[in-house]
Amino acid sequence: MLRKKQLTQLIQELRTNENIVNWHEVEPVEAKTKPMPGSVDTRIKAALAKRGIEQLYTHQYTAYETIRQCENIVAVTPTASGKTLCYNLPVLQAIAEDDGSRALYLFPTKALAQDQKSELNEIITEMGIDIKSFTYDGDTSPAIRQLVRTVGHIVITNPDMLHAAILPHHTKWVSLFSNLKFIVIDELHTYRGVFGSHVANVIRRLQRICKFYGSNPLFICTSATIANPKELAEQLTGQPMRLINDNGAPRGRKHFVFYNPPVVNKALNIRKSAVAEVNHFAKEFLTNKVQTIIFARSRVRVEIILSHLQELIKNEITSKSIRGYRGGYLPNQRREIERGLRSGDILGVVSTNALELGVDIGQLQVCIMTGYPGSVASTWQQAGRAGRRHGEALVLMVASNTPIDQYIVQNPEYFFDRSPESARINPENLLILVDHLRCAAYELPFKKGEPFGPSDIEDVLDYLVEERVLHRAADSYFWANQSFPASEVSLRSAAQENVVIIDQSDVANVNIIGEMDRFSAMTLLHDEAIYLHEGVQYQVEKLDWDHKKAYVREVDVEYYTDANLAVKLKVLGIDRTENRRATSINYGDVQVNAMPTIFKKIRLSSFENIGYGQINLPEEELHTSGTWIELKDSLNTDTKTLEQLLLGISHVLRHIVPIHVMCDRNDIHVVSQIRAEHTQLPTVFIYDHYPGGIGLAEDVYKRFDEIKAAAKNLIKKCPCEDGCPSCIGTEIDGLHAKQKSIELLGAL
Repeated sequence: MLRKKQLTQLIQELRTNENIVNWHEVEPVEAKTKPMPGSVDTRIKAALAKRGIEQLYTHQYTAYETIRQCENIVAVTPTASGKTLCYNLPVLQAIAEDDGSRALYLFPTKALAQDQKSELNEIITEMGIDIKSFTYDGDTSPAIRQLVRTVGHIVITNPDMLHAAILPHHTKWVSLFSNLKFIVIDELHTYRGVFGSHVANVIRRLQRICKFYGSNPLFICTSATIANPKELAEQLTGQPMRLINDNGAPRGRKHFVFYNPPVVNKALNIRKSAVAEVNHFAKEFLTNKVQTIIFARSRVRVEIILSHLQELIKNEITSKSIRGYRGGYLPNQRREIERGLRSGDILGVVSTNALELGVDIGQLQVCIMTGYPGSVASTWQQAGRAGRRHGEALVLMVASNTPIDQYIVQNPEYFFDRSPESARINPENLLILVDHLRCAAYELPFKKGEPFGPSDIEDVLDYLVEERVLHRAADSYFWANQSFPASEVSLRSAAQENVVIIDQSDVANVNIIGEMDRFSAMTLLHDEAIYLHEGVQYQVEKLDWDHKKAYVREVDVEYYTDANLAVKLKVLGIDRTENRRATSINYGDVQVNAMPTIFKKIRLSSFENIGYGQINLPEEELHTSGTWIELKDSLNTDTKTLEQLLLGISHVLRHIVPIHVMCDRNDIHVVSQIRAEHTQLPTVFIYDHYPGGIGLAEDVYKRFDEIKAAAKNLIKKCPCEDGCPSCIGTEIDGLHAKQKSIELLGAL
């Protein structure tokens, strides 16, 4: 029988691989600790000592002392650095001192809330104090709900539940709201874009209700590394924050490696499948009994990698030793996998980003990523899953053929030298603000002059009176409508007239699996579209546009669909302009009229076009904010060539912009026009894909030179001969497209 290789030996062998494009070593760090503060209750000290915690890391100590001085905090340290104790310790101490104290914990997902409840309840049991902590979500039984409202010291929930089930029924929660001392917001970095803008308004409503019941809670926020945690926490809560980032947690040596699969088609620059390479590496580590986590970007990929791996290693280790982990698994299944990883019974796990957040899964040695996770912050989160605290660890990112992946592996300094992205929200987006003013007025009448964030809201309240949603009497605005407003407001989208997605895979159990704004639905939910929901592939059988319903059925296919939109853009107003020699860069309000025309079927592995179909839907209109670049000088290029070059540049920008403004690829759109309606000049538009905008296009305006340089760099470094899917999208016959695209970007 062959002797198993150690991780150190496998790392040395990997160093000789010619497809490694970057090898980065993170040096080990010793723990920095301080003695347990004298004010901590002896029962809490004893419970923590049983868990091997007799001293605090420096950031935990600073957090505890700052909260004791009644300051709001945001603690920002890497994965697995003990952030949980930053809030559990002061909360448990406050309840030990005064049994009437209450705390509200907000987690972005149900899985994370359940995980934190288990850990918290273990400490409470060991303390021997009667502290009641409960989760309150869609799975909480009616009998328990009554108990949570009246006697829960610590209520653990998520923003959606707070918005729709707790705040509108605050009279049932008098015990919580009148004694609320702490609001804990964990995983702060997840509250960005539209979701974060909604949650900021939910927190304004929460503070209004606390004030009504006479409480003024402190905020305790924790976040993974982002560029602007203090600013985000202050925007989200409307309160001044103290930043705590003196990380005292230890860290072992970590090797961070970028791997670019070999090219299999030189002319088209198509590389070997990232999934095949991931399977090869994972097999090597697992057969040598090295505990490994593999991240994939969709549930389909998770299942593909899992089934391939189980087949590859069936003669070496049992299939039970390697498991999948993703949304859609039942909670008890997920708990079982988490326990198996902590105990070491499970050697490998293939996961979506469900394990990126702080669920405790013990100390893994290797993390393999199937492609770039989409942001610097997410990549460090996933990397943090390997090498927790001690010993050597390896993080291996295997690039796919997409422009984003190729840009990252060819520009490792972009990733390692820059801070993670800033998270942006715009709580003042008028559509979002109006929705939450309706919800807030339902909860409590508004007094004339009462603040709700920094904006003057009186005009909006008067508008709602005209619409007969509110009734004004003397100096107060009262709810005057039959509807229940919170049920009509989704925290995940800006416009509320959404298309509901109905899964009819199981005739006996037809259920709603999600919803989507109308604008996105045109290209993602048309008839025959392949729709991905938490990674599962569904085919749209019928889109009932009049009744806003999409009927889908689960499928397993090797392609995805990409729809063409005929887009007309109209500039409504210019807020800022910067004139340059050959161009002008503008930011302002735009009207987008879009009509889907055809869709293409594109093979997942090679990105080749394998078919197409017609889309028959009416035109939609969107008012949003945009940045646009007008080209005054067409570089002596004929119209057809210029149009193709602008399309290629738009393709690159579509991939580059999300990296630089920290957003999803669907949050921002890039469209080029050979003759813009307002000037008749060649123009590239970059606009927020949300009604009213959320500030992404404004960020593009401010950072345009940085984005332009990144786009030029990507095209220049691409090894293809003259255009491919990894850069400008396609080769343009008889044209030096790469060089011309670089020149055109230079002119911009």
